[in-house]
Amino acid sequence: MPNPAVTLIRCSDYSEVKIADAIATQFELLGGVDKFVSSGQTVLLKPNLITPRRRRFATQTDPTVIIEVARLLKDFGAKPFVGDSPAWGNVFGCVKALKLEEPLRKLSVPVKQLDKPKWCRIGAHNTRVGISSVALDADVIINLPKFKTHQQLVATFAVKNMFGCVSGKRKALWHFSKGNNDSEFCEFLIDIFKFLNPALTIVDAVTAMDGRGPIKGRARQLGWIIGGTDPVAVETICCKLVDIKPDELPILKTARQMGLPCPDKDSIDILGDDFPESICTDFELSEPTPLRFSLLHVCKSIFKQVILLSKAAIKRIMLRKKRNTD
Repeated sequence: MPNPAVTLIRCSDYSEVKIADAIATQFELLGGVDKFVSSGQTVLLKPNLITPRRRRFATQTDPTVIIEVARLLKDFGAKPFVGDSPAWGNVFGCVKALKLEEPLRKLSVPVKQLDKPKWCRIGAHNTRVGISSVALDADVIINLPKFKTHQQLVATFAVKNMFGCVSGKRKALWHFSKGNNDSEFCEFLIDIFKFLNPALTIVDAVTAMDGRGPIKGRARQLGWIIGGTDPVAVETICCKLVDIKPDELPILKTARQMGLPCPDKDSIDILGDDFPESICTDFELSEPTPLRFSLLHVCKSIFKQVILLSKAAIKRIMLRKKRNTD
């Protein structure tokens, strides 16, 4: 079998020109847009929209990355939309915090909450999971994660972002039910990724997050856009860029236990810019916290989400009434 390929493109900031060029280069190096998408297809752009925080905190996928992927796909004739099911708040609040509403509106790119779960059987254990029918109905999924540390999983690069397709607070319940064992939880994440099978992953690592990720960490300039179709290869290269041993990453350790191909760096073809001679050696990891949420944590989380979603629904109804009155 040929070696998996991972694209590395240097990108020093989030200017539209640089990001547009980096995104276009990702697609070109991996075979062209038409390898992944056909004209007229609906494409879910799945960024990391975890909580309504502004771009300077590096908590969420940067808006310019989302916009330029959407623009490229629109120009190709596809029908992209942005969707997620955030852990805190809803997708509309997250988009608003990033000031994405108006740019997406100008491109005629809808924003959708990944709700309306459909029960699916996934993985070797035939686990029954409520996955958003909004995500399942898309013709193609493009995964747009943020390069971040994670208090429970060391760091997250490619695989875990697809967990956002599990609707609403069911994610907290899965932390409760599978969080006693790192391997069991990570196998669950890998099974979700494989089930949804995104066509391409493009990691936003221009500004990454270290320290107390995935929310309260520090914004760190890394200067990379990283892509590939093999999530294990992408995760491996991301680890190497910041001096994390791949076997220290629970997701990669579990992938190896599952018997998935887990190539080392030398068995991965690097496309685009060369792998740096000087890697980041001071990328600060967070103090680990338990993967398993307490039942009280889950209950509080569900209650808060119900309140937030209710407020959002009322606000949308009021806006609709106001437009009809006007």
